[in-house]
Amino acid sequence: MRKRYWVYMLASAPNGTLYIGVTNDLARRTFEHSSGIGSAFTSKYDVHRLVWYEEYSEVNEAIAREKMLKKWRRGWKVRLIVELNPDWDDLYEGL
Repeated sequence: MRKRYWVYMLASAPNGTLYIGVTNDLARRTFEHSSGIGSAFTSKYDVHRLVWYEEYSEVNEAIAREKMLKKWRRGWKVRLIVELNPDWDDLYEGL
């Protein structure tokens, strides 16, 4: 079985607070965030809407992408989200 990893962004609302993470189970991790057990940051700032993600087959590539995105300017992150998801819909239901 092929391993899969995701880099993802959550938002509190359109153009709201952003959170970037990496996981090997996107549906589970997104559910954890929305249930308040994902991280202290996402719980504190109500960041639970899955607005963007990319899939990787190598964990090191996913981690490198996550680290790179965390260094990006906010405007670049917003553009990345809008390219995939112009209405900032919660993509969790489509997983």
